Amino acid sequence: MSTVAHLDAVDVVRNQTSLLHDVTWTIDSSERWVILGPNGAGKTTLLTLLASLMHPTSGELVVLDEQVGKTDVFELRPRVGFASSAMAKRIPRSETVRDAVLTAAQAVTGRWNEEYDTMDIRRAERVLGEWNLLDLADRAVGTLSDGELKRVQIARSVMTDPELLLLDEPAGSLDLGGRENVIDLLDQFAAWEGAPAMVMVTHHVEEIPPAFTHVLLLKNGEVFAQGPIAEHLTSENLTEVFDTPLAVTTHDGRYQARRAS
Repeated sequence: MSTVAHLDAVDVVRNQTSLLHDVTWTIDSSERWVILGPNGAGKTTLLTLLASLMHPTSGELVVLDEQVGKTDVFELRPRVGFASSAMAKRIPRSETVRDAVLTAAQAVTGRWNEEYDTMDIRRAERVLGEWNLLDLADRAVGTLSDGELKRVQIARSVMTDPELLLLDEPAGSLDLGGRENVIDLLDQFAAWEGAPAMVMVTHHVEEIPPAFTHVLLLKNGEVFAQGPIAEHLTSENLTEVFDTPLAVTTHDGRYQARRAS
């Protein structure tokens, strides 16, 4: 087990507004983290930092042994997979699913005149299969359902065999069937011994795959609790974080949270 990322007393201030304050956190290679917190708690900001798309205002951020702010981020970014709706919007609607995944090998969106070697093409086909996308490979991205598009986002993010995988609400806005399909695929991937360290942002405990191991709870830009999920994803902690009386239950490794009576 090795350290994939470490934050030490990280602050993020933008336009005189504090987005994160005094965040200290370590991610190891074998860990699968979920980040939970209310709207505006700093969840997506934290992912953006880990993706080296933003620098901390103060404190130290080290990702894959590189200190962000003192390294070439264009060499670091290909080592980090990032699946988000914002990234997906950069993919042309006319792009085929196959090319949307393949072009990740050269960190571009939109197939142009690039040439791809046999290894990249074979890997793209394998990734399409792993995320149940082979039947959609020749479809245009703009014709996909929300659930299908979420799977394309994730497949593209793992195309480069990243050492750290970041997922921003991978099951958000999906219907029940689409949500469960994505959660099941993420669970299988997270349980695979060859999977990278993973960090997922979600608003709902129901979307946490059973194979995820750790939780980070954010409130008002600060860490409220962090550590093994069974120890810290509790009714008491969620009640404090969301300022609402909540009861947390589990069944077959899946969590539920409801207003406490």
